[in-house]
Amino acid sequence: MKFDLSQAEENYLKAIYSIGIDTGKSVNTNQIALMMKTKASSVTDMVKKLSDKGLVEHKKYKGTILTRKGESIAVNTLRSHRLWECFLVDTLQFNWDEVHDIAEQMEHIKSDSLVDRLDQFLSFPSYDPHGDPIPDKNGVIKHHKNVMLSSVVAGDSCIVIGVKDSSSSFLKFLDNASIRLGNEIKVVTVEDFDQSMQIEIENKMITVSYQISKNLYVKK
Repeated sequence: MKFDLSQAEENYLKAIYSIGIDTGKSVNTNQIALMMKTKASSVTDMVKKLSDKGLVEHKKYKGTILTRKGESIAVNTLRSHRLWECFLVDTLQFNWDEVHDIAEQMEHIKSDSLVDRLDQFLSFPSYDPHGDPIPDKNGVIKHHKNVMLSSVVAGDSCIVIGVKDSSSSFLKFLDNASIRLGNEIKVVTVEDFDQSMQIEIENKMITVSYQISKNLYVKK
């Protein structure tokens, strides 16, 4: 069955999918409203519309989950978004903090063949410029293990592999601090008071807040 979905409907499916990956369970109305930056009443209306189309299941007091078809659409939208981000950074030389909003528009182009050719043109990348995994043509996606810099103890080292917050302001902060994907970080100290960290990166010592460390994915 083919679905002619609006951009808003696709964005809701993508949001429900993304929240569910982080929580590992069904998502509630307030979580969706926060991610979509809208009112709970608007979420309720949209969830009903998606439920009527068989794309989500909603149970009172338990939350919303995607059906198999809803998940497929969400994953395909994510695939398109992340491939366009790669194209914008790798081919058109945009900075990584500039591409999210542009890719948000381009992800809704209704052409599977275009996305497949884009994937081929980019030599089938596994990750986007922010370190997020890119689903393959069959929808297979390898998610990060949720290891954050904030969980690394003093004396240990790790490699930066992704960002949880892809906002322009956060990415610009990382650029200014010379924190990039692939960098090795050694945690020197962790403050008991506010969980801020002193870290060593590229032979420099810098201090990062807990807000920063809980938004960086790392590999130990």
